[in-house]
Amino acid sequence: MIVSILLILLGFVLLIKGADWMVSGSSALAKKNNISNIAIGLTIVAFGTSAPELVVNSFASFHGYSDIVFGNVIGSNNFNLFIILGIAGLISPIVVQSNTVWKELPLSLFAVVILYLLCNSFFQDTAVLTRVDGLILLVMFGLFLFYVYKQLKTETLVPEIEIIPMSVLKIWSLILIGFSGLIMGGKLVVDNAVEVASGMGVSEKIIGLTIVAVGTSLPELVTSVVAVLRKNNDIAIGNIIGSNIFNIFLILSVSSFIRPIEFKPLFNIDLYILAGGTIFLFIAMFTGVKKKLDRWEAALLLVSYLAYTVYLIGKEV
Repeated sequence: MIVSILLILLGFVLLIKGADWMVSGSSALAKKNNISNIAIGLTIVAFGTSAPELVVNSFASFHGYSDIVFGNVIGSNNFNLFIILGIAGLISPIVVQSNTVWKELPLSLFAVVILYLLCNSFFQDTAVLTRVDGLILLVMFGLFLFYVYKQLKTETLVPEIEIIPMSVLKIWSLILIGFSGLIMGGKLVVDNAVEVASGMGVSEKIIGLTIVAVGTSLPELVTSVVAVLRKNNDIAIGNIIGSNIFNIFLILSVSSFIRPIEFKPLFNIDLYILAGGTIFLFIAMFTGVKKKLDRWEAALLLVSYLAYTVYLIGKEV
């Protein structure tokens, strides 16, 4: 058991460092080919923070661990929304742009609703996220990218991304080592999470919603906390909302292409919580100071999800 937990921690280190190295190398390669900073930020860097979820889900789907597939994505999204945004909002109240309030937040809620409908047998006889469902999610992801592209064309000021010049050898070394780290880390996390679940007598669902979800969300946590400390509210909240949309539309889509994923109705509670948290965040934009997540609202997000996590674990013990 202790060995499995240590291997999970090692897996998280490999996932986070692997994503970091791959992003650094890919960003430098893109810059060498005269790709703009903002394009790099919206593609390579955005992918990098979600790469751990993608790799873990790919392994879990391949081996048929459906509870880890859904637990990781839904758990990561809840962790992003309640814990990361809660911590960031406690550090400093977060001012939110109008586009985020009226477009990105409703879009993230729409993603939850679409996932709920696809997984709850409204369009099929069994509760399975099929490859056809995955195609629907992928089309939605394409539309989301188109929306981001249109937003990019209307932006006048965008933050620059610092990219250190590198030799071609160093660039490809970072990309290959980073990719290898992601693969090895993902396998370690999935295999040993299943071992821990069996050894502790708890379900794969709980392990996916807690340990795996928290570990794969660490890049988003670091990104948002650093952004708030630097007074960059757009990155802090944009990173969370964008990652949640990315996780549902792309990562679950890829997971279902690898293997259709069985959905257990128990996950509906977590989807309700995710939807409720998104609605709360929308309402919070009109209470207190408008278009701002105040500290008390951030604290409410944080405390409510911590209480739910304790309840979940308590039910299993």
